Amino acid sequence: MSMLVANPAGGNTFKVWDAPLRLFHWLLVAAITAAFLSSEGDSPIAAWHMAAGWVAAVLLAFRLIWGFVGGEHARFVNFIRPSGIVAHIRGLVAGHPERTVGHNPLGALAVLALFAAVGAVLWTGIQVDAGKADEDIHEALAYGMLALVGIHVAAVLVMSLVTRDNLARAMVTGRKRTALYPGARDARVPGFMAVVLGGVVVIAAVFGITRFDPAAFSPQAHGEAGEGQGGEYTAAGHGENPDGD
Repeated sequence: MSMLVANPAGGNTFKVWDAPLRLFHWLLVAAITAAFLSSEGDSPIAAWHMAAGWVAAVLLAFRLIWGFVGGEHARFVNFIRPSGIVAHIRGLVAGHPERTVGHNPLGALAVLALFAAVGAVLWTGIQVDAGKADEDIHEALAYGMLALVGIHVAAVLVMSLVTRDNLARAMVTGRKRTALYPGARDARVPGFMAVVLGGVVVIAAVFGITRFDPAAFSPQAHGEAGEGQGGEYTAAGHGENPDGD
């Protein structure tokens, strides 16, 4: 059975990305940007480093469930296609990559790699915060994630140029041009219960995080690993200040 619904307007564009997915995408961009800008202790927004990481954790939890219940092209089953990777690469090498309505095969791998990288950075950040891991590992993973982001952005720009399909704009508007995809129809949108489930996951994630760290979404003192009082992490609510201040 087709997972597409007719475009009643028969206009110049058709629906691809659902609104919750687009909101997730740009909020994650904002959270990662804030995390990097606040990563140094002398940053004017250093106190928000932990909060940015926790926001990214909430977003990741939402995206994982949205990959099963979200709109058509948000679902993992509809864009993870290992069998199409070779053909896609051949098209790239030949200079004529095939346009795809949703993520292309390599784009799907990039999405999964970014999710894994974000998860690894978040986990090591939690371990550093608890004094159970070296911050060098956290930083190395964070820069690895930044490299993946750079590759992703470059790939989006290149694919937009060679396919004449503005991928970044589509992630803003949620729509693509019908002229580039003859016969394309609006993608199936997420149902009401999917939206409810997504909201429940967000609420549950926030609740669980604040149970673990009551100050998670508040500004906290920020320090480099191995610095500060006796090398202990002194963020608010985490670790002890040996001087008792």
